[in-house]
Amino acid sequence: MGAYQVADGLGVLSQVQAAGTKVRELIFVDDAGRRVASIRTRQSEREVELSRGDLSAILVEAGREDAEYLFDEMIKELHPDATGVDVIFDGTAPRRFDLVVGADGIHSGVRRLAFGPEPDFVKHLGLYVAGVKADVPLERDDTVLMHNEPGTAVALHPGTGSPLAAFMFRSRVRVDHRDPQAVRRLLEQTYSRHAWRTEELLSAYLATDDVYFDSVSRIRMPSWSRGRITLLGDAASCVSLFGDGSSSAMEGAATLAESLTSSPNDIAAALARYESAHRAATRPRQRGVRIASHLLIPRSRLEMTLRDQALRLAGRRRRVQAS
Repeated sequence: MGAYQVADGLGVLSQVQAAGTKVRELIFVDDAGRRVASIRTRQSEREVELSRGDLSAILVEAGREDAEYLFDEMIKELHPDATGVDVIFDGTAPRRFDLVVGADGIHSGVRRLAFGPEPDFVKHLGLYVAGVKADVPLERDDTVLMHNEPGTAVALHPGTGSPLAAFMFRSRVRVDHRDPQAVRRLLEQTYSRHAWRTEELLSAYLATDDVYFDSVSRIRMPSWSRGRITLLGDAASCVSLFGDGSSSAMEGAATLAESLTSSPNDIAAALARYESAHRAATRPRQRGVRIASHLLIPRSRLEMTLRDQALRLAGRRRRVQAS
């Protein structure tokens, strides 16, 4: 079941569509902002792009009558046994649960507590992504503009009212995503050539603390479950440069729910079924990361030229077929 069907089943599809962007095309531009190639970002009307924040707000509201939320809270300890898990929180009184699902992202605290330290499972792929809301002028709200230099990309996304600037680049330098000064130095060094609107967008990023920065990484784990603790979404299988991590998490959550519903008295069997089915769904996406990286962040000017030529040829073929 895809994320579109999951949203429909939850009764939130209309809200998801209303919060979606109008983007239909990614346009690659040269130093002067002229189009050199383009690619469709949406293949059908059953695809919706929206911010993770908007999606989270919709899902939280949809589950408010069926779930208890503890905001501004962290799990400090997990003590599993054969029938459940005792959870020690940072500020709330300890609780016991039949099952703990770690859906807390690539830097998952649940994974660290239950399975071991992050470096045992997370492989940095030599790529970084940074983003910020940018109050800059845009001509269109249905296209993403992207400029490449070898090993780097700068993009301007119209969002849904607040444009977003994104920086994607290759680097062998390892920095802690929680160290803003190290991040700032790396970005300034990487984007020292101010082609296209790079200087303007980088200045917007460096002028605020409300930013996103992280490595592009792959999670590899022999098992997603340990007793009554399991992992979901990026915590188990971070996959993509194309932003479909949220889609994958929704699909995984639906698969997990179906597995638990079918055998509520055999949690081990349910978790095994969930993992088998969802691994099969995420495996192709994990393999696609390197393909996506060559499309969005070519290593050399030759790769940029070959990509642009291939995309222009593909565009001409689509127009001929359509006619």
